Amino acid sequence: MEKYSLDFEKPIRELERKIEELQGLERREGIDFEEEIRGLESRLTKLQDDTFNHLTPWQKVQLARHPNRPKCLTLVELMFDEFLLLHGDRLYSDDQAVVGGLARVEERKIVFAGHQKGESVKENLLRNFGMAHPEGYRKARRLMKLADKFHRPFLSLIDTPGAYPGIEAEERGQAQAIAANLEVMSQLKVPILVIIVGEGGSGGALGIGLGDRTLLLENAIYSVISPEGCAAILWKSQEKVEEAAQNLKLTAQDLLKIGLIDGIIPEPRGGAHRDPEKTAANIKESIMKNLDELTDMPPEELIKTRYEKYRRIGNFEKR
Repeated sequence: MEKYSLDFEKPIRELERKIEELQGLERREGIDFEEEIRGLESRLTKLQDDTFNHLTPWQKVQLARHPNRPKCLTLVELMFDEFLLLHGDRLYSDDQAVVGGLARVEERKIVFAGHQKGESVKENLLRNFGMAHPEGYRKARRLMKLADKFHRPFLSLIDTPGAYPGIEAEERGQAQAIAANLEVMSQLKVPILVIIVGEGGSGGALGIGLGDRTLLLENAIYSVISPEGCAAILWKSQEKVEEAAQNLKLTAQDLLKIGLIDGIIPEPRGGAHRDPEKTAANIKESIMKNLDELTDMPPEELIKTRYEKYRRIGNFEKR
C-alpha cells in the first residue's frame, strides 16, 4: 500500500522527503550534504516530538484508523512462531471479518481470534471493513471453547468500528451472538488476554473483548460509539467530531486513568504504521509478560477475579 499521510503528518513527511533527496544526491553525485542532513534530522526530531507528544483525542482516532496501520494477520505473522487458521462457525459461513486459530509464541501454545480489516479497497469489501456478522462471533466462540477444552490461553486482537449493523446480521441474531460470547468468556477456565490494536468499537469489540487483562496500543481507541456517531446524536452535526472525541474519553491514556483498561503497549514514534515490526515486538513482549502472570492462577480464581474486575467498572463515590 502506498504511504498515506494524515494532515498533521504531512510536515513530517515533507522533511523526511527532503532528507531522502539529499541522501540520494549524496550517493549518486558524491557531494557532501552531511551538515545539511544533520540539520534537517534535528528539525525532524523536534517536529516529531512536538507533534506526537501533544496529539488530541481526534488525532488519535485518525491514527487508530490509519490505512497503513498493521492489521491483525500482519501482526500474527510477525508475532507468532507458528499459527494455523481455522475457518467457519459450523452453522452458516466463514466470516472474513474475524480470523483466528491455533498459534505458538515461543514455547507457549495459545488460541487466538481477531478482527481483520483489509489492506486495500477490494480486501476491505471482502473483510467488511472489520465489521463482523453473527457467524464471525460464533466462529470466535468456537475458538474460545477450543481454548478451554485444550487448556490454552485465549488471545483476542480487536480492531473494528463495531459489529455489522445491517438487516441480514440482525436477521441472523447479531445481538444474541455477542451476548452468547460474553457468557462463554465470563466462564472460561483459561486466561483471556484482550489487546485492542486499532479501533475498539462498541459491542463489536466487546463481542470478543471480555478478558482478564485488557490492553491498548498507545494510539488505539476504545469507545461505546464513534465520535461521528456521538456528534450526530448529540449535536446533529459532523462539525462536532473533535469535541465528541474529547468527551468520549476513548484514548488509551484516558481509559487507563479511569480504570477501564489494565495497561498501555507503546508504539513506535509516529504510530504503529511507521514500524510494524517494532509494534509486533512490543505486543509480543506484553503477551508473554501478562500470560506468565495469569497462567499460574487456578481456574476458579481466574473466573472469580474476572467477575470482580467487571463488577468494579462504573463504581463511584458521592462526595
